[in-house]
Amino acid sequence: MSSIRNFCIIAHIDHGKSTLADRLLDFTGAVSSREKQDQLLDNMDLERERGITIKSHAIQMNYSKGGEDYVFNLIDTPGHVDFSYEVSRSIAACEGALLVVDAAQSIQAQTISNLYLALENDLVIIPVLNKVDLPSANPEEVCDDIIDLLGCKKEEIIFASAKTGLGIEEILNAIINIVPAPESDSKAPLKALIFDSVYNPFRGVETYFRVFSGKITKGQAIKFMATQKTYHADEVGTLNLTQTPKKSIEAGDVGYLVTGIKNAKEVKVGDTIIEVDSKETISIAGFEDVKPMVFAGLYPVDTEEFEELRSSMEKLQLNDASLVFVPESSSALGFGFRCGFLGMLHLEIIQERLEREFNMSVITTVPNVSYKAYTRKSPDSGILVNNPSDLPDPSSIDRVEEPYIKATIITKSDYVGNVMNLCIEKRGQILNQTYLTTQRVELTFEMPLAEIVFDFYDRLKTVSKGYASFDYSPIGMRKSRLVKVDLLLNGSSVDALSSLIHFDNAQNIGKKMCEKLRQLIPRQQFDIPIQAAIGAKIISRETIKALRKDVTAKCYGGDISRKRKLLEKQKKGKKKMRQIGNVEIPQEAFMAVLKLND
Repeated sequence: MSSIRNFCIIAHIDHGKSTLADRLLDFTGAVSSREKQDQLLDNMDLERERGITIKSHAIQMNYSKGGEDYVFNLIDTPGHVDFSYEVSRSIAACEGALLVVDAAQSIQAQTISNLYLALENDLVIIPVLNKVDLPSANPEEVCDDIIDLLGCKKEEIIFASAKTGLGIEEILNAIINIVPAPESDSKAPLKALIFDSVYNPFRGVETYFRVFSGKITKGQAIKFMATQKTYHADEVGTLNLTQTPKKSIEAGDVGYLVTGIKNAKEVKVGDTIIEVDSKETISIAGFEDVKPMVFAGLYPVDTEEFEELRSSMEKLQLNDASLVFVPESSSALGFGFRCGFLGMLHLEIIQERLEREFNMSVITTVPNVSYKAYTRKSPDSGILVNNPSDLPDPSSIDRVEEPYIKATIITKSDYVGNVMNLCIEKRGQILNQTYLTTQRVELTFEMPLAEIVFDFYDRLKTVSKGYASFDYSPIGMRKSRLVKVDLLLNGSSVDALSSLIHFDNAQNIGKKMCEKLRQLIPRQQFDIPIQAAIGAKIISRETIKALRKDVTAKCYGGDISRKRKLLEKQKKGKKKMRQIGNVEIPQEAFMAVLKLND
């Protein structure tokens, strides 16, 4: 056990985590020259296309130094704020972390966020200054920033270039010397923490775990603490580039387990594996339950595929524990699921993965956040409102509270004015402004979560020419003047397009939504009124004009009354069509609300 080192790589997005992991694998000989490729651990098509890490990836390496053989268990983590739950899970399974900072971009918002997460879990931090070979690199200045942030000495910072392989040996030596070996007892009863799982259509659920005490042996009877179900360990092994079966996995090590579980609900990330006859009642303190930030409805395009969508989402939840969903129904879209996501990118990735991995086409409704409504009858107990259609009758409401966040934005000093204007437009209040250096400023705001759900991140990148980095954390609920804006198509309300909006913005957003839908909904044989309403009050209206057939074309000459008679007959027909006509809403219309500023 003294030769095992468990560590993860944490950094802001695009600071070179996956490339550094590639070099570590090359240097330790974990991959052959035939298997080599860039971003080797990013094995999902989506990760390669977008150039980001979506899932944390665990892999084992062997390294010899001074006649001693060491086993390294590395976890490469995502850098985007929407996948910070993956980072918290990886940190729970490690003793040390490589904090990677880009020598050209310096410390960013997610660098600080991930660092605090690691320090809370008492991890040993090894600072690595990456990309020092770039012409735009400024290693001396960035070194000072890291010293200010960590309070470390300059000699402790490792200068590296993941592209050229500079500093890789120093990193491996630092892991051996600084990261402690796992403190656990292989003679004690078995206790292992599940930190990830994946669904294999041939072998069932594959569980990834870290053993904290005892050992798991092939063929052993084991029990999952949360579900109290017992299984046989059909296969155990280590996570090399391909899974390597072993006879047993001992304390301190990381491995995988195949038990032939076919039902995705039986495995819960964060659960503890124990022996069947164990009297253990205290599970390993893993990671906190996930708190979704954004809610949206996912509905199958074909309503008969509802059960298929359910099983696809359960299998996806195995691999992405931050996805939360409950069934719901909509008068416009039939049966579907109300899903909780950690952000808009997370929503987009889940939708894309459902389509690619499970061949499921889904319709996504307008994303929103969770509110709390208090009625006059019971002003102390609030009703959780995940869907605008759950809001009680406005006449009975005492107050509505919405979630607020504390946002940290780091940007160049040239763009401070633009960033402030954007945050104030989004109902933000500035708390603090700190100059990290003469060129870089940290701004702290309090703002409603609902305002950052849609296009905030995109617009922040636009106003700062790509230089701003953004991170946020929830700070609780606050009273707000919110109203429910309904959209009426042909006089009937479409619940999937309803949204809760601050009163000051309701008129403007209602008008924009009507204009957008007028462009997207195809014309029918009759006029379609599109209205935005707050309760019974219409605040905006647009009309999609009818496709008009020229019924007077066959009249050549003759009395005007002949033409009028035909036009009156057409008018009656159109009126009847409008009463019984259904309007088909295309998928783009549901997502159009997100792009109101385009």
